[in-house]
Amino acid sequence: MARINIFLLLLVVMCALGAVNSNHRARKLFTELEAEQKRLRDLDVEWGQLQLEQSTWSGHARIEKIAREKLGMRTPLPGQVMLVESSNDAPSKATALPKAD
Repeated sequence: MARINIFLLLLVVMCALGAVNSNHRARKLFTELEAEQKRLRDLDVEWGQLQLEQSTWSGHARIEKIAREKLGMRTPLPGQVMLVESSNDAPSKATALPKAD
């Protein structure tokens, strides 16, 4: 009878330790989950900021302003525009576009 009681006591202690261990792991995983969710929110905010920055840097007006001011580029006159035709079989040919009056 004493052996059965000792065995049952050990079994109860092992079950209790298993329950404590399980609760500890669940809390640890929940903490990690919250940290990853915060990281996700932070990355979403950063993504939005990067999209805004990209749209600012790649705006047509900004690119045109830099081309004119820093690179000295300008819109070509109609007589300066050439149409380039190309096919995979033939070498490229360049022809001037008709002048617009």
